[in-house]
Amino acid sequence: MSTENTQPSQAPESTEEKAKKPVPEEFFRQPYSFVRRGDRLTARRQKAWDTYSPTHVLDIPRLRTDTSVAPEATFDPVKIYGREAYQVVEIGSGLGEAIVHRAAEVPEANFLAVEVYTPGIADLLLKMGNAGVENVRVAQANAPELLDNMLEENSVDELWVFFPDPWHKSRHHKRRLVSPAFADKVARVLKPGGIWRLATDWEEYALVMREVLEAHPDFENVHPGAGATEEDPQGGWAPRWEGRTLTSFERKAQEAGRRAHDLTYRRK
Repeated sequence: MSTENTQPSQAPESTEEKAKKPVPEEFFRQPYSFVRRGDRLTARRQKAWDTYSPTHVLDIPRLRTDTSVAPEATFDPVKIYGREAYQVVEIGSGLGEAIVHRAAEVPEANFLAVEVYTPGIADLLLKMGNAGVENVRVAQANAPELLDNMLEENSVDELWVFFPDPWHKSRHHKRRLVSPAFADKVARVLKPGGIWRLATDWEEYALVMREVLEAHPDFENVHPGAGATEEDPQGGWAPRWEGRTLTSFERKAQEAGRRAHDLTYRRK
């Protein structure tokens, strides 16, 4: 794989090193939509990290923690990818199945995976390397900060949020990623006419997503009224997008009896 026109990254800190760092009080002033797991890597993932992270994981200036994004952060596609192209951003890429699959199908587009979990990123890099994919870069970052501080206004053609943590307990609903405030951030970075694709296997969260986006002045439903039923006369559900591959996560949800709900909105 080519390693030109990319920004280098630093090796991941060990769990022990992270534990020694004090966490500023400001870190807790807003709810976070993720929980960091252990960062220990298997041998195959470590090899993938060592091989690809210096050139494909972006070196992001930090403000407080190892997933924060400082205000001086920049995103220059020419420096990062070596070109200007259709820009896709996936928030919460997990193990990278969806973004690597689509990047292989559309090599003429630029793809940015946003993820905080180091083993997940390493697995994404492994898939990317095995597939010979050249057009994916990774930001290990808290998504709201990345949208605020790193991506320029009107710079993204397409943004994905597939299967975010549903935080199904009522007391944890404030941690959910898709909210009016987050929609404001997405609206800022999406180009006029840009597409926001969402999917979740948690029906109650799907209804919340639809409510948030239907109420937002900057978005319009690409499939108004679609999928309406007697129980849900509003509809507005998108058909399954052909570009979204069936991931291991969705397959497990199906086996557990949960079906995916898709939504597609366009920035006005």
